[in-house]
Amino acid sequence: MTLFNGHRSYNRMYKEGELTLGLHIPLENYRFEAPTMEKQVELSQKAEEYGFTSLWFRDVLLQDPQFGDPATGQIYDMMIYLTYLASKTKEIALGTSAAVLSLRHPLRIAKEAATLEALFPERLILGVSSGDRRADFQALGVTHATRGERFAEAFHYMNNVLYNEFPELSGSLGSISGANLVPKPDKRIPTMITGYSQQDMEWFAKYGDGWMYYPRTPHLQEESIKQWRELSAKFHPGVFKPFSQPMHLDLAEDPNEMPVPIRLGFRAGRNTLIELLEVYREIGVNHLFFALFDGERPADEVIQELGEEVLPHFPAHAVPGIETFSRSK
Repeated sequence: MTLFNGHRSYNRMYKEGELTLGLHIPLENYRFEAPTMEKQVELSQKAEEYGFTSLWFRDVLLQDPQFGDPATGQIYDMMIYLTYLASKTKEIALGTSAAVLSLRHPLRIAKEAATLEALFPERLILGVSSGDRRADFQALGVTHATRGERFAEAFHYMNNVLYNEFPELSGSLGSISGANLVPKPDKRIPTMITGYSQQDMEWFAKYGDGWMYYPRTPHLQEESIKQWRELSAKFHPGVFKPFSQPMHLDLAEDPNEMPVPIRLGFRAGRNTLIELLEVYREIGVNHLFFALFDGERPADEVIQELGEEVLPHFPAHAVPGIETFSRSK
């Protein structure tokens, strides 16, 4: 049983025992430089045509060289840029990886999510996290050490205003009495806990619609997924809750080049990548999205090769009433 039988994007992406593929914005191999953000519309449309099921966006405010990566996210504000690319595409899911609830007021994120759902129905996958970039916390005057408590309070606040009529709320984040969020989503928006979000696994197995964890080797990921499934079954017997993960990918020109670990992922040829993805599917990964940041080849070449040679092995799941794009060679 799934919680989202009628949700188009969710059902294109997630099915028990199966794996689908997505991409991380920006679609660019910028490595440790700032991304140029060029051709993102064209590449997003190309990814959709090939059958990638999702595009994922980071929630980063400040460039922080001390953090250890080049990240300014995708340069632009996550929600604004997500909306922009949603308007330029037709069916590909738009995921947040992840909205930092410790830094975003939950009433604001609820309003934004509900608006996106109204304008682009059933396309938002809402990944949420407690955040880890200290510069962002300091700039907003939020105590980094208390982000876990703030995340949990914000998570419940957000869900209350999204799905309850005229909720009565009172706490450190504010009070609501006799007022209501508009618009209200017609359907529940799939909400995925990212990392541990300073909670224990029981907490997000109980409250999350799915779990998104950082890239690890199949052996280590399998152990975490097994524990996640057991706890999900404890709190929600018979309910399928999906597991997602990113993977940095440097796609080699030699299709048979063996996988070699790189930062947060692998360099591999397409044939050995398919074999690696089969392993991830077998251990219970339901959706995996590639970050092309560390690749040597241009993103458009990589997207084309993945679309023509790899995606047919991990296609979007068929959903009645939705045309499935499939670009031929």
